[in-house]
Amino acid sequence: MPSKFRRIALIGKYQTIPSVEISNISRAVVEDVALFLARQGCEVVLDTDTSENLGLDHWPVLTPDEIGQQCDLCIAIGGDGTMLGIARQLARYGTPLIGINQGRVGFVTDLPLEGFQEQLAPMLHGTYDEDLRPLIHARVIRAGECIYEAHAVNDVVLSRGGLSGMLEIRMEVSGQFVSNQRADGLIIASPTGSTAYTLSVGGPIVHPATGGWVVAPIAPHKLSNRPLVLPDSSDIAVEVLGGRDMSASFDMLSFSSILLGDRLLVGRSTYSARFLHPKGWNYYAMLRNKLGWNEGGS
Repeated sequence: MPSKFRRIALIGKYQTIPSVEISNISRAVVEDVALFLARQGCEVVLDTDTSENLGLDHWPVLTPDEIGQQCDLCIAIGGDGTMLGIARQLARYGTPLIGINQGRVGFVTDLPLEGFQEQLAPMLHGTYDEDLRPLIHARVIRAGECIYEAHAVNDVVLSRGGLSGMLEIRMEVSGQFVSNQRADGLIIASPTGSTAYTLSVGGPIVHPATGGWVVAPIAPHKLSNRPLVLPDSSDIAVEVLGGRDMSASFDMLSFSSILLGDRLLVGRSTYSARFLHPKGWNYYAMLRNKLGWNEGGS
């Protein structure tokens, strides 16, 4: 049976500061997946950065925008960072994504690298579960003008510099005042991001089918400042009243400097990432596996 997906793009794991050992491993992994896809009758392309950084110049290359316009599927090989990076860029095109885990935990990269062929083959022929994950849309407003705009799959994080004091912020939700807070920062996370940074500051794990945001302070001055779960129809506005050396990050992949008086506006994006999972994929089984919940039990 021919593959349901004719042209497939591969995104590989590489480091900004090259390491010969890691590059050699990643190059071999991407090559292995590419050859497997070719044997399935698929046309394989690489994104330009993967090709350049891993030295795989014998495959056709496309930019992320060209991948969104021309490819039927994108496979990200690496950790969650690799998957999130391309998911943000392809969401506007509705390109489906499959993740092969070459990282550590991998909450959004389902397929284990070892033996990936067994799970990937049926997915190529249309046997999979599809999962839409709404993105966050964020803007930094300074003196009434938008100076930075980005989308995020996991979270938007407002934080202080390493040597500066606490931030002072004012938060509103859909035009209603919520609180003034002092903290090291603030995380606004999607359900997908609830197992990322916000989990480490005591935020809840939120099922991805839940239409909501998690708003979690980082090391708040008052212990009564607890994480909130808000409907994702809410528009969140955070004004910076005090602090220095501040920044906002988006999936920890892009950044904007923040000054006193700036406002960070966060809402639901019109775009969603399309994740494909092996047939029968189960969110709770994934959590048990990734978080070790079965340790010491049956």
